[in-house]
Amino acid sequence: MTTPTATAPVGKVTSEHLRRDAYLYVRQSTLKQVLNNTESTTRQYALRTRAIALGWDYSQVIVIDTDQGQSGASAEGRDGFQYLVAEVGLGHAGVVLGLEVSRLARNNTDWHRLVDICALTGTLILDEDGLYDPGNFNDRLLLGLKGTMSEVELHLLKARLRGGTLSKARRGELILPLPVGLVRDGTGKVVLDPDASVRQAVRHFFDTFTATGSATATVKAFATAGLKFPRRLRSGPRKGELVWGLLQHSRALQILHNPRYAGAYFYGRRQQTRGPGGRTQHRIRPRDEWTILITEAHVGYLTWADFEANQLRLAELAAAHGLDRRAGPPREGSALLQGLVICGRCGHRMTVRYRMIKGGPSPYYACQYEGIKTATRICQSLPGRDIDTAVARLLLDKLTPLALEVALQVADELAARADDADRLRAACVERARYQADLARRRYMAVDPGNRLVADTLEAEWNAALRELADARDEYERASRTATAPDPAQRARITALASDFPRLWHDPATPMRERKRMVRLLVADVTLDRTDTVNAGVRLHGGQHHRFTLPLPLSAGELRKNQAEVVALVDELLDRHTHAEIADILNERGFLSIEGTAFHRLMVRNIRDAYGLRSRFDRLRAKGLLTLDEISEQLGTTPATVKHWRLAGVLDAVRYDDKGQCLYPPPGPNPPRPHRGRRLSRRRLDSRELLSTSAGGAV
Repeated sequence: MTTPTATAPVGKVTSEHLRRDAYLYVRQSTLKQVLNNTESTTRQYALRTRAIALGWDYSQVIVIDTDQGQSGASAEGRDGFQYLVAEVGLGHAGVVLGLEVSRLARNNTDWHRLVDICALTGTLILDEDGLYDPGNFNDRLLLGLKGTMSEVELHLLKARLRGGTLSKARRGELILPLPVGLVRDGTGKVVLDPDASVRQAVRHFFDTFTATGSATATVKAFATAGLKFPRRLRSGPRKGELVWGLLQHSRALQILHNPRYAGAYFYGRRQQTRGPGGRTQHRIRPRDEWTILITEAHVGYLTWADFEANQLRLAELAAAHGLDRRAGPPREGSALLQGLVICGRCGHRMTVRYRMIKGGPSPYYACQYEGIKTATRICQSLPGRDIDTAVARLLLDKLTPLALEVALQVADELAARADDADRLRAACVERARYQADLARRRYMAVDPGNRLVADTLEAEWNAALRELADARDEYERASRTATAPDPAQRARITALASDFPRLWHDPATPMRERKRMVRLLVADVTLDRTDTVNAGVRLHGGQHHRFTLPLPLSAGELRKNQAEVVALVDELLDRHTHAEIADILNERGFLSIEGTAFHRLMVRNIRDAYGLRSRFDRLRAKGLLTLDEISEQLGTTPATVKHWRLAGVLDAVRYDDKGQCLYPPPGPNPPRPHRGRRLSRRRLDSRELLSTSAGGAV
């Protein structure tokens, strides 16, 4: 079997080829090669003489060198190569020149596409070894082998580089970029940043996250305190310079997820793939898929156990946005057990819903996982107000002895955080003072006659002085508004701690802080709705507590109960006032539609809402007289009638809760006023009394 070789140039180049242009493609893979490997570039441009020797004019040789510094692994991003393919497809090219196949493409797909188009348009291909006609079988076979070898060569180069990289990474010796707060010393060892302000900022960041439990809350704490966070520039003319700015949420997440802060060396956390359209995609791998992970490889700002705890906390916060909704960050809502309630029927996490009751939001715990998933009825829903009250009462009864210790720890934590923030602000002032002094020394050292340089240094000095003034003003402002607890505040905290129920019920205690206290103590609460509400509280210490609550009345039951109440109120209005009716309803165990005891205003509202006749109208219908009417019939004044009623001479019936009365019509022998004698001294015989009370009490 003979090895295919390129046929001789004689006979391949025709007048049709010479009528078209010759395209010379020049490329180097990296800018470093363009700058350093100049000989390769010279050899590529020298192919122009080969085209001239084959018959093309110098003006017909078109050089395409816009892809310098681009890899040949793909046609994406190589505008020069795409232009070359387009010219070949349009039939404008008589020959394509390249030093070797790898200059044109290191990808078989791109290479064979170019070869196919050249064969269709009758375009020749020339490299350093010879001239090829893609329409000829032997030449086409040889071009295919060269393209395959070029791709294999690229694979071998990558494999060697990959092997060397992995070998150094397994020993932890591969030099990778370090996050802010970590640097390498003269021997290459990873150490903490020698800048005290940087170390304080990073430590304060992790302490704040531990205290708040949320990346968003950490960013808010930095913004509220007016603190800045360092960042080291990775590119540009100021590469490697340390700058200070506001802490951003994305930056906070990068720091929290970076194992280098825990002293761990890792490699292979990110996976790079090429997606549709040639776009590069990055994916964060799970930890068990990382190529290398070496714990305790160098010093850090926290232990590996602390890093694991932070990752668990972040995972819980992320799960709060999913279907489980577990242990999300404490919110401002009134649901005390947000994220802690588990359905006793299906075991899924119950979500929180709010309904407006009496003008305010009332929490409800609903298990709707299966309802949302399968578009069916939800598992169960329970009003949360009574459940929250019962759990709070349980914690207050069981855990009051621990309150003093907890409050003292809170006071110490507040003081430590205030001191850290003050040190960070002082470090900013010191850094600005150093920069101003450095600018002053540069200005003083310059030759006064060199005005161009002196003016520039003077402007830098003035800018540094302004930054120093701003830093001092910021420090003084923050010091005036600092919230660090003084001895008096610490004494008040200690006093409150001795009365934990008072601290819990203090209106100044935010609902978010109550939720945080509950989460420190309660692992979860399981609810099951039967004929009662059965609740099981599991504490972090392993203790379990159970309690039962009466099942809240449904809307239908409340309406049915209200109908009975309306009928009873209608019946009692014949003989009792509003306050008396409210007492009777409460004695018989009735509750209002809001679940509370009745009072006189509720009875009046029921009377008006259902159009019931008032007690006044009912008594008037029975013939009872008003004060003016009875005084007119008796021929006396209203004041005298009132005196007679109070003395028991006249009978009267109260029609409201203010003591106002109606009177029965007078009998045949009504009392007569006696001038000059006190009513209390009068002696009425039994017949007069009987005649006065004719008609009886109503």
